[in-house]
This record gives sequence, structure tokens and C-alpha cells, in this order.
Amino acid sequence: MSHPFSTLTPDLVLDAVESLGYLSDARVLALNSYENRVYQVGIEDETPLIAKFYRPDRWSDAAIREEHSFSAELAEHEVPVVAPLVRDGETLFEHGGFRFALFPRRGGRAPEPGNLDQLYRLGQLLGRMHAIGASRPFAHRETLAVDNFGHAALASLLDGGFVPRSLLPAYESVARDLLARLDELFARVRYTPIRLHGDCHPGNLLHRDDAFHVVDLDDCRMGPAVQDLWMMLAGERHERLGQLAELVDGYQEFHDFAARELPLIEGLRALRLMHHSAWIARRWDDPAFPLAFPWFAGERYWGDQILALREQMAALNEEPLRLF
Repeated sequence: MSHPFSTLTPDLVLDAVESLGYLSDARVLALNSYENRVYQVGIEDETPLIAKFYRPDRWSDAAIREEHSFSAELAEHEVPVVAPLVRDGETLFEHGGFRFALFPRRGGRAPEPGNLDQLYRLGQLLGRMHAIGASRPFAHRETLAVDNFGHAALASLLDGGFVPRSLLPAYESVARDLLARLDELFARVRYTPIRLHGDCHPGNLLHRDDAFHVVDLDDCRMGPAVQDLWMMLAGERHERLGQLAELVDGYQEFHDFAARELPLIEGLRALRLMHHSAWIARRWDDPAFPLAFPWFAGERYWGDQILALREQMAALNEEPLRLF
């Protein structure tokens, strides 16, 4: 079976961009993206543009437009975000059977792990983003939950036969035990889902000219606010406590942070681990994935995953991070 992007050639990429009235200089550079396909396209006598071609059948048109509307809403409130370009009142386009959007090129560096000054400023940025995100819900995008990021992830792995038979009993046992803990945790901890970035790792908060900006809202969804904060923390517990304090101090200048969500951090980390494995499994028929993740089919990866899930079980037994 041909994969979803088998017909997405450089010529089609250029034709799609030029269909919107741009004149390309025929330079196309594929960027590091697997879920979608993203290219830098040279434009005659102008700065290159970024063309993002959406994976067919992943998001509905309404969900993609909701992502774009969220970006525009953030930009309108002067939150520094790389929003899609608007042409004739539209941001989502179709060419050659593919939906695509264009973005301005905006580079930068990821934050330095543990840099407290940067964490304070990142907290300010996230607080501004969440103040807007909390103003109303998404209508067409999913909510981060144990069911879709945990139980559905495990079902995909088991039904697809991706876990080696020799490790299947151990993996399934720890995964089911962990999911039972997560069901209890998310039922016990009160939180109000808001519109989130959803995939807020440091590589999506870029630093340039002494300022940060937000990129790649492709995974935006509803969920607990702490989902966009916990991936900023690194190191030992005492280090993460200091980092959390700086992050939240900046955050609370613009939006109230609900400290009651802090016990969710290790649960969210566990869901991210399981969901990542399932994401690779669900895309395994795309030739880009076996090339990018050749270790996914090996026993070593699954042995490491068993260990990682057991470590998450232990982490859930420890005292959650707290604010001083």
C-alpha cells in the first residue's frame, strides 16, 4: 500500500505554493518533520516561506482551522507565535489532493536546560498563552486524557503486534498496572481543561534576539495547564523545584496557576511515553518511520520501555513537586 505522502513531490510542493500567487525560485528544502511534511520554499527576491502539508485523514478541516484560529487569536493579543499566512481570508489550502498552509520562516534556539532567567521568561510567555487559551474551549480538537493517550495507545500496540513476543507479558502487565494508577490519579486530581499548545517541549519555544516565540501548534488540544509546563523542567528533584518556582513566578504575572495540578506531572510523563510508542506504531506503514526509528522493532527498545514505565510507577509513589 502506498503511504500518504507518496505523491508529494518537490514539483507538487512548488506548484502548491505558486498556486497562491507566490513566485518560487525552485529551491525546496525538506525540514525535520514526520507527522506532516514541512518544506522551506525559496521565493524570488523575498524571504523563503515554510509550507506545511498535513497528513491525510489525521485532522478534520475544522480541527486544522481551529488550530489556525488559535494561532491568530494569540497573535492578536501580541503573544509571539508563528501563525499561518492569510491569503484571501483563508489559511488552509488544497492542491493535488493535499491540504497545506504557509508560514513565515522564523528560526531560533531552544532554551538552555535549567537556565532560571529563561525559565522565568518562558513562564511569562506560557502564562500569556494560557490566559487566552482559558477564555473558551476548542470545539473540534480532542482533549488529552488517559483514554486516548493511554488505553488507546496500549490497544494500538497490542492489536498491531508491535511488542516482541518475548517481552509482551512484561510490557502488558506494567502498562495495565500503570493505566490503572493513571485512571485513579486523573479522577482524583481536580483540573479545568484549557486550550493548550499540547506538545510544549523546549524545541517548540525558540529563542532569538533576546525573545522567545511559540512554534508548531499542530498538537494543540484541551488539557490541564501543567501539560505545557512540565517539559521545561530537567535534572534532579531539587533542581526541578527551583526551576518550577521560576517558571510559575513568571506564569502568574499573566495567569493564575493551579498548584493542585502538580501531582499530574508524572502521570502526564507516563502518558507521553505510551503515546509516543503508539504514534510510531500507527505510522509504521509510512516509509519515513522505519528509516527514522529503526530501533522501534528491536527488543532493546521495548526492554527500555518496560523499565521506563516501571520508573513511572515508582515516580507516582513519590511526593509530587510543590511550590514553596
